[in-house]
Amino acid sequence: MATMTKTATDLWFLNTWVTVRISESDGQDRVSILEHRAPFGDSPPLHIHHTEDEIFQVLEGEFLFVIGGQEHQLRAGEMILAPKGVPHQYLIQSKQGGRWTTTTVPGDFERFVHMMARPAERQALPPAGAPSPEAIQQLTKTAADYGIEIVGPPLH
Repeated sequence: MATMTKTATDLWFLNTWVTVRISESDGQDRVSILEHRAPFGDSPPLHIHHTEDEIFQVLEGEFLFVIGGQEHQLRAGEMILAPKGVPHQYLIQSKQGGRWTTTTVPGDFERFVHMMARPAERQALPPAGAPSPEAIQQLTKTAADYGIEIVGPPLH
């Protein structure tokens, strides 16, 4: 059985530092595993993935996940599934921030992250800041191109 070792790609995506651990282009089934780091209070807008399930595994920190209107508290070592077609989001509740992985197939989320991210200037969180109205509009439009529908605001 052959294995492949490659260099990880570090990106800044919104207020998160993302490392592509397994790219959807690495295998035949287009599995994607991304590792994320984000600060306390980080939350994406409420959104729906129309083309893929999303599996979250918390590596560090405490999270509140809201999936299909149900709240779930997760800590390091715990996992949860956000099924395709179900609105979901998270809120990082730990003061030290959070670290987690997302696993998706067929990798639409990874391609969306690549489209919206910029190369990380260093292995650390990007400078914090709220997106402009124009950036939110671009995020919403680009998300739709990758089967992701923004349906509500972030948790705060």
